[in-house]
This record gives sequence, C-alpha cells and structure tokens, in this order.
Amino acid sequence: MIGVLTGFAIIGSIIALGYVIQRSGLIGSDARLPISRLIYFVLSPALLFTVMAEADLHVIYSESMLVTIITIVISAVCYVGVSLIFFRRPAAETTIGTLAAVQANANNIGLPVSIYVLGSGQFVAPVLLLQTVVLVPICLVILDLSTQAKVSISTIVLQPFRNPAIVAALAGVAVASFGLDVPQPVLEPFSLVGAAAIPLFLMTFGMALHGQKPLAKGSGRREVAVASAIKVGVMPVAAYLFGHFAFGLNDEQLFTVVVLAALPTAQNVYNFAVRFGRAESVALGSVTVTTVLALPVLLVGAALLNP
Repeated sequence: MIGVLTGFAIIGSIIALGYVIQRSGLIGSDARLPISRLIYFVLSPALLFTVMAEADLHVIYSESMLVTIITIVISAVCYVGVSLIFFRRPAAETTIGTLAAVQANANNIGLPVSIYVLGSGQFVAPVLLLQTVVLVPICLVILDLSTQAKVSISTIVLQPFRNPAIVAALAGVAVASFGLDVPQPVLEPFSLVGAAAIPLFLMTFGMALHGQKPLAKGSGRREVAVASAIKVGVMPVAAYLFGHFAFGLNDEQLFTVVVLAALPTAQNVYNFAVRFGRAESVALGSVTVTTVLALPVLLVGAALLNP
C-alpha cells in the first residue's frame, strides 16, 4: 500500500508542478503545444517501443484484455441508453459523450500509473491498442456519417497507423512476439529518449488544467455528470465484477484491470469534439472532472485490492 501511495504522490506532485509552471508564466503561454508535439511524435513512441519490446506477451494477450473489452462495451451501452432516454441528443453529441464515458487517458495518465503503481508500462498497452485500433475508428465513422465532416473512409481506416505511439507499440509487440534480440546499443537511445516522456506527460497535463472552467452554465452539466460517473464509477466496478466472478482473475490481474478502468477520460476526446464541432463543453468537462475524481477512486481501489 505504501508503494501505491508513493506512486500516486509522485504523479500528483509532477502534475502540480506543471500547473505551477503554467500559472507562473515561467515558459510562456504557448509552450504547451510544442512540448505536446515532442511527446506525441518522439518521446511517447520511444517509450512504448522499449516497453513493448521487452514485454511479457501473456500480459498483452490475456483474460484481462477480455475484461477490458466487456467493461468498455457495458459502459458505452449505459451512456447511450441514458442519452437516448433522458438527453435525446443527436448521434454526434451522443458519440462524443460515449467516448467521454469510456475512453481512458492511456498515455498521459495511464503510462505513469502503469509504471509507478502497477510496476510496468506494459499493462496499459492492451488498453491503448484496443482504444486506438477499434474504439476510435468506430466512433469516427459515426461522427463522419452524422456530421458529414468530409472525413474519408481511408482516413478512418488508416487513422491508427498514423498515430506514432501505436506504430511504435506494434513494432515493439512484433519484436517481443518473434523473440528478436535487439542489441543494447540500438535499444538504449530509445530508452533514454523515452525516459523523458513520463515527467513531461504529467507536467503538460498539469499545465492544461490551469485556467479551465469546464462546468460553466450551459456546458452540458448533466451529460458531464453521467459520463464522469460511468468513467470513474461504473467502469472500475464492472471490471471488478467480471474480472473476479466471471474470469477468476488473480489478485494482481484484478488490481490491474480495475486501476486501468478507473483512469480518467482521454484528452483526445476533446480534440475530436473540436474537430467535428460537437459537444465540446461535454468533452472538456468530462476530461477535467474525471481527472479530479480518478485519484480518490484509484486510492480506494488500491486500498481494497492492492495485492
């Protein structure tokens, strides 16, 4: 338990540092964009390649991944059902809300949590791959058809392979799957560059929190409340119930799937909302609210389930 609390304390302190940096204006108001691009195109791919190249394939292809799939499906059905009955929003708005309710922040928060709390970055890889290769393309098709935003089918199909992190993760999985022995002098530069990803992930996330007002009047508070409750409430509970009773996961596996299910909403949900011009305030509010609520939920999960 002490190790878990230490991991969360490390994560929280670096996020707080990013917030202070942004608030103080130390590196300027426009610094977050180039830092984010550096992380997206260079640091994160390097980290994921090294993590996956040395990963245990039993962690990637396991019953835990099936639990994650079931959890996502159940949570998505919950949001769509509530939306159809109570909100009655158009398909595009419902899709953004559904993404806010089920898509986890597997990069900015998931990787640090996986490394500092679960002990290895490989645990977050199945979530990252599943979301980017399956969940996001399906939602992009719905958004395209419902908004006629002129996003071609080829763009949707190739979208996962235009994500450097996914390409790097798949390359790492290939190395691990074929048992390739990458020479240490070749792997070491990736390790050194990737090591910078986690602290910069967390600092830029803290910087992004400064100045946000996600729950202003007319911002879709009901949708934000439902999406947030599903993301940090329904998902971890569903992961526990199916992992424990349906699949009989051991204590370590159960702790892992619950922690990953409780991760906050991914920031790119807001990017999709902006791209299609739909439910922007709902996406922004869900990202912020779940980020705040995820920490106490994760702490409770750690207290009850940490093996």
